[in-house]
Amino acid sequence: MRVAIFASGTGSNFEAIADNQRLQQAGLEIVQLVCDRPQAAVIEKAHRREVPVTVLAPRQFENRQAYEQAVVAQLAPLAIDYIILAGYMRIITPVLLGTYPQRIINIHPALLPDFPGIHGIEDAYRAKVSETGVTVHYIDEGVDTGPIIAQATVPVKPNDTLATLEARVHAVEHQLYPAVIYDLVQKNN
Repeated sequence: MRVAIFASGTGSNFEAIADNQRLQQAGLEIVQLVCDRPQAAVIEKAHRREVPVTVLAPRQFENRQAYEQAVVAQLAPLAIDYIILAGYMRIITPVLLGTYPQRIINIHPALLPDFPGIHGIEDAYRAKVSETGVTVHYIDEGVDTGPIIAQATVPVKPNDTLATLEARVHAVEHQLYPAVIYDLVQKNN
């Protein structure tokens, strides 16, 4: 299964996927990293793993659709089966959705539909819920509203700080996302 990973930041989920031996043995091939931030740490992580990188800064384009048309043009010759969003901090438009219908997945650090958006962990922490978690879902035109593929819970402990909760949520992300991708690879082989 050929995938492009889209990321905007440090790349911890990129690493969890790229370094997963089980995924490599199953036939996952990361053929491209697409990044929207030229200074993102994930770029160096991709270079170290010899994953080709495309960096396109959205501000260089007239609008989001023009930006995504440029992304689609970069991906077209690569015969991508799936797009995996791994900390990609942009809302996907119909340009990508129409090109890769039901083939774009995302990981979110909360139990959707609760706490959508970019501050899922912080929002759950401030709401003083007893548990939060991680959701892997298909992307649609909304913000974290696509069909859910899998979820895993993370208890919020009475002595948690935001930092300790973030660390535990990210640890679960790094287990759940590769497991879901592995299932996709198995279905597509």
